[in-house]
Amino acid sequence: MIEYIDTYRDRFGVEAICRTLRQTECGFITSRGYRAAKTRAPSARSLSDALLIPELVKVYEDNFSVYGVRKMWKAMQRAGWDIGRDQTARLMKLAGIQGRRRGRTPITTLRTDVADCRPDLVNRDFTACAPHRLWVADITYVRTLSGFAYTAFITDVYSRKIVGVATRASMHTDELPLEAFEHALYHAGDLRAEGLVHHSDRGSQYVSIRYGCLVP
Repeated sequence: MIEYIDTYRDRFGVEAICRTLRQTECGFITSRGYRAAKTRAPSARSLSDALLIPELVKVYEDNFSVYGVRKMWKAMQRAGWDIGRDQTARLMKLAGIQGRRRGRTPITTLRTDVADCRPDLVNRDFTACAPHRLWVADITYVRTLSGFAYTAFITDVYSRKIVGVATRASMHTDELPLEAFEHALYHAGDLRAEGLVHHSDRGSQYVSIRYGCLVP
């Protein structure tokens, strides 16, 4: 409410704004209360918020602006910030950011009759000793005003960061994951480790001929 009065005080005046707010059901502040709030020193919480919100937004944007509360909380902790999950949710709301929402469950793994002869080098052990040693591929979806958009991700297991991403309105057999993988290769550049392992499910998107040529 203080910010609202600050915005319109030059146009309407503090007294007039406070009188109008007093007549609403959303609560009000007196002109004396407003002036007291303006002269009061900032609270420790507001100072902390002012420090954390820019860092929160930076981490959010560094991860392609898709993380929800849980992943943002973990990402902030990895970045060295001692922050709780509820605090993360509150700061995300203040910053006007949110994760990509899911609606009904469309199919993202297309079955195939083609045998996948690639060995499983991971064997459910999703750990890595350094960045760019193990990448995991997946496809998810988001609801938009015109329908669903499909997003392919490549996640680095060590850093838990998304290193490649691609989005399309439809899910063709191999175009979507190919774009995500090519993005990851470009993003990693010379940082890719020798013997990098790429793991995916056995859907038709990942066993197609073109995908197999790029990811032997």
